[in-house]
Amino acid sequence: MDYAETIREAINNSLAIIEQEREKEIISRRYGLNGHKETLEQIGEMLTITRERVRQLEKAILIRLRIAAEENRISKLAPAEKIMIRNLTEMGRVARTSELAKKILGRNANETEKAQFNFIAEISPSLTVVNENDKYHNSIGIAEYGDEKTIRNKIDEITNIIKANKQAMSLDELDAKLDYEHPSYIEAIASLSKQLSSLNGQWGLSKWPTVNPKNIRDKIYVVLEENKEPMHFSAIAEAISKSDFRRKNVTVQAIHNELIKDQRFVLIGRGIYALDSWGYEKGTVSDIITRILKEAGSEGLSRKEIVKQVLRRRKVKETTVLLNLQNKQLYKRVGRDHFTNV
Repeated sequence: MDYAETIREAINNSLAIIEQEREKEIISRRYGLNGHKETLEQIGEMLTITRERVRQLEKAILIRLRIAAEENRISKLAPAEKIMIRNLTEMGRVARTSELAKKILGRNANETEKAQFNFIAEISPSLTVVNENDKYHNSIGIAEYGDEKTIRNKIDEITNIIKANKQAMSLDELDAKLDYEHPSYIEAIASLSKQLSSLNGQWGLSKWPTVNPKNIRDKIYVVLEENKEPMHFSAIAEAISKSDFRRKNVTVQAIHNELIKDQRFVLIGRGIYALDSWGYEKGTVSDIITRILKEAGSEGLSRKEIVKQVLRRRKVKETTVLLNLQNKQLYKRVGRDHFTNV
């Protein structure tokens, strides 16, 4: 079936219900059915009527079209509704207009096609439109599961839970705090918010780099945090290239440069980096031994304990620690097997 043709026929048949050409012009321009979407002011200037008069006419036309839709007087509208509802059901019962159109058409929709989907949802008794603003993406939902206000309230509810949690959450974690029938519905609702982003199954605020990394340093942080253990800078570059990040074409040298400059990353071996939050420390092995012994006080620590503590903070071989301990200008032996700073 040519879904695009069904959508176009539903639009044409909807406009055929409107008798006056001026009213057809208002609806076509207002909803961008034939190209660019225009404001009330622009349409008013074109028709030499006031902005308020355009608004009144638009409202009256939509009422007539919605009545015609309810009475099944618009040919091809029912098949178009059915196509959209079937796909919305698979997508969690609500979706961004762009994503719904892409799924149905099998490709990215142009602005005119997205406008046509919106218009069908606007007059359909079975569909709901969420209009775009600074907080919400333009979206379409199945009316049975809520009108625009209900959907926006659900978006805000999910956003507020994540804000209160102060860190990203999985769908299962969100599901435990919400009374929704399925996590897929939570995901569908969350995807409508401009304030939220997701990465690797975690949902958080779009301003958080853990779910919406915008630069190389943030992407490095996400990769290390997900890996949970130190990585060589070349491995980090490879992980970024295989990731779901929007922009992932970065060079190994660029990765290395950012690792050196950012205080969050600690060099703990030859080309191997860790997060400072993991307890690793900057400096040479000797620097770390000196700090460990200073913390231990005058009694010092055993060779075994020194090695154990250094390996917690740096990824080096045990022999490297033992060789550094032999520096008599820095460390002295206390008793048979204990060491302190000189």
